[in-house]
Amino acid sequence: MNPFQNSRYFAFTPQAIFAAIQAPERLARWWGPDGFSNAFEVFEFRAGGHWVFDMVGPDGTRYANECVFAHIEADRQVVIDHTCAPLFRLTITLTPEGEGTRVHWLQVFEDPAFAQAMKHILEPANAQNLDRLGLELARA
Repeated sequence: MNPFQNSRYFAFTPQAIFAAIQAPERLARWWGPDGFSNAFEVFEFRAGGHWVFDMVGPDGTRYANECVFAHIEADRQVVIDHTCAPLFRLTITLTPEGEGTRVHWLQVFEDPAFAQAMKHILEPANAQNLDRLGLELARA
């Protein structure tokens, strides 16, 4: 097992955070590390639904992504299987905490060697993803 975990408190309800995940126009604004944008081709936000998109790097390079929403529990959890290389499962869990919500981000790669080799990129990129989520929540 090769998990990458992040946890962040946001002063927003689970419903507000879930809304920033389920709405494709909002998700496209915050998904990915700093400097990246997204072009969604397919976004079927339901269990078993497909999500096909390109992440566009700061230099314009397009990175193709294909995912399946493995599990969705409104206002609580979204599980995403990344079905093209590199294969991984991302579990986003929303837990009420005080007046806000704790977002727990758990990413597990199928190939431990890949995960270890990319650790120096993945750890800050996942933290930046949560930073960008915070900006999107403040914007709404």
